[in-house]
Amino acid sequence: MYRLFVILCSFIFLASPAMAVSTTAPEELKDLYLGETLFYAFQEEWFEAIARLDTELVQHYGLDQPQLDSLFHHIGLAEFAVGDFELAYRMHQRAGRAIKAVINGNVEEEVRNEAIYRLARIYFQKDQPVNAQHALDRIQGRIPESLEDDLPFLRSQVYMVNGRFDEAINVLKELQSAKSLKGFSSYNLGIALLRVGKVTEGRSYLDQAGRVTGDTNLTSAIRDKANLVLGDRFLGVEDFDGAKEVFDRVRLEGPFSNRALLGSGWADVSAERYERALVPWTILVEREVTNLAVQEGMLALPYAYGKLGVYSKAAVLYGRALDAFGTEIDKLGASIKSIREGRFVAALAREELKQDANWVVKLRELPETPETYYLLELMASHDFQESLKNYLDLEQLRKKLGNWKGDLNAFEELVALRRTYYEPLLPRIDHQFRQLDSQMKLRLEQRDRIEKRLHAMLTVPRPDYLATAPERVHLERISRLEAKLASRSDVPADLTSRIKRLRGVIEWQIRTDYDRRLTEAFKHLYELNQYIEKLQQQYHSFVRVRQAATQSYEGYDDPIRRQRIHIAEAEREVGILMARQGHLLEVMAVTELTERRERLEEFLVKARFAIADSYDRATRAQAEDEVKQQQEELKQQEETKKQDQTLNEIKPQVVGQDQQQELKQPEAGKEQSQSPGAAQPQMRGEELLQELKPREKIKEQGQVPEEAQPQVESGNTSAEPEKSRQEVNKEDRARESSGQAPMEQKPNGIPEQLPAAEKEEVKS
Repeated sequence: MYRLFVILCSFIFLASPAMAVSTTAPEELKDLYLGETLFYAFQEEWFEAIARLDTELVQHYGLDQPQLDSLFHHIGLAEFAVGDFELAYRMHQRAGRAIKAVINGNVEEEVRNEAIYRLARIYFQKDQPVNAQHALDRIQGRIPESLEDDLPFLRSQVYMVNGRFDEAINVLKELQSAKSLKGFSSYNLGIALLRVGKVTEGRSYLDQAGRVTGDTNLTSAIRDKANLVLGDRFLGVEDFDGAKEVFDRVRLEGPFSNRALLGSGWADVSAERYERALVPWTILVEREVTNLAVQEGMLALPYAYGKLGVYSKAAVLYGRALDAFGTEIDKLGASIKSIREGRFVAALAREELKQDANWVVKLRELPETPETYYLLELMASHDFQESLKNYLDLEQLRKKLGNWKGDLNAFEELVALRRTYYEPLLPRIDHQFRQLDSQMKLRLEQRDRIEKRLHAMLTVPRPDYLATAPERVHLERISRLEAKLASRSDVPADLTSRIKRLRGVIEWQIRTDYDRRLTEAFKHLYELNQYIEKLQQQYHSFVRVRQAATQSYEGYDDPIRRQRIHIAEAEREVGILMARQGHLLEVMAVTELTERRERLEEFLVKARFAIADSYDRATRAQAEDEVKQQQEELKQQEETKKQDQTLNEIKPQVVGQDQQQELKQPEAGKEQSQSPGAAQPQMRGEELLQELKPREKIKEQGQVPEEAQPQVESGNTSAEPEKSRQEVNKEDRARESSGQAPMEQKPNGIPEQLPAAEKEEVKS
């Protein structure tokens, strides 16, 4: 797993096609076809760029005089660019061969080092770190300014993948001030230090990467990733406060925000701060439910509520998670079915979606492709991304082959039109050309003979060769006269001398003017050469045009036929490869979605048990509350009964005291009882009854204070009430002995002989 951490930033740093290509347009472009190639390359249409540049290079090297081709001025750039474009198009083998050709060629030191750097990066991307290390070791001397930071950063990555962390640490420490690698160098350095056991220093650099400033997407991504890794480290060593602080630094909107919110909540839960864990988890569960962190958060949030004792809320949240998991399981089932029906790869190849940079996200909005709900999670896999790119490239190639097949029909029509135009004209042109060609050859032979004589006269002077036409005529006449005179014997001597004198004059003139005439002859030869050169250019131009005219419609039948065969074979092979690649994508997608469905089913089972447990706990808590309430009510009822018993016992005592006072008075005193003085015992009983009334009200409300409750137990009465009952019994016996009826006593203890007013007051 450590390799994922090591090469994370390398994928971010090297994955962008714009960064993978450093080919730039020349300051002065002299070849339009190369300009067209660069036009497609700068739009990241690598297939079009490679196809055109390969064709241009093949045609250039097939020319008889390539130095006359316009590509000759940019041949070095073209050879380097073709490998660069193939690298961007992930044609690593061909790109490696092209770059090796540049390395082994006669190029400058900076160009060779840049080519070696690109070759090492190819090996690194192909997961061949040993070969990448060997390539980097070949770099010597000056390097381009554009690679001053990228080259050592790639070297450090190769060191880390090869397990040479100490060397990687030394390289990365020197890159801490590199602005182009802000955040990346600190993150990789922190990971390398952790791998060698320097935990404290490694955490320090991870914290530095987690605090890096910058608004670019790459900087923000590496900052969030560093904080996430550091937070996981803190959780592993049970530093929950540190983990909470680091997780909270992650952006709420970013690729790592969901995992950060989940980790922040677990840090609070691990520290038994359940109330604080509710905040990040509440935010998390409102997000896209297809995310794995969100699904785990939907179980974690009710868990925190359960720890707080809010079982009803926990049960509601577990029920919501149960519904969501069931819905997602149905979606995953429909996705797997749709993938097996072939809709998945068909949706990926939709051309209208690729016009937008976020075409992968827009796939989620297609109702007929439910499998794309989890496409973002699938795209997180590097293998899946590469397989998807290969499938899309094959789809593009299949469309190109179809277009090329249609182009062949257009070529055949074009060839037929050219044949119809040129065939009537060429015979007459060829007849005139043959006449001119014979004359031209004769003149060229004459010119060559004159040139040879002139060059020979430089070493062996021949004045007679430079004689003018009149001089040649005169010399010829003199020669004939001399021949006639030689055949006769009677020739005057003065005539012979005169003829000799004439010859001498002409030869003298020729010899004395020889140098000037020779110079003029060379001048005329030079002028003649210029005309002949123009004539030869026109001749060759005519030959090329004539050949082009013929070649524009002849010799195309067989190549077109062969191309049709090749295209048909290529289409068949591409179809097979697309089927295999599509099946591979479907298998990967089905496997991933099956794992997600199994995970959701596991979550579903946990949610069911959790919701049952929450209901049990809520029911148990409610039952405990009801039992406690019933116990309190029973306790209040018992207290009320005790108070009733006490009141029932107190009332007879009060009435008995009044009766004793009445029995002590004689019968005559009964008449005086109506006087104000005799009413005092009666008033005492009324006062006691009035005192008892508020106590009865308090008793009815269940709020009898302890000091107001009489400490009287059943069966144990005080001595004073017991004495009153004995006196009452004696008085009853005395009344019976004297023939009077005894006093009756009601069950509630109220004497029957009390005045009516007192009876009513006691009853109330």
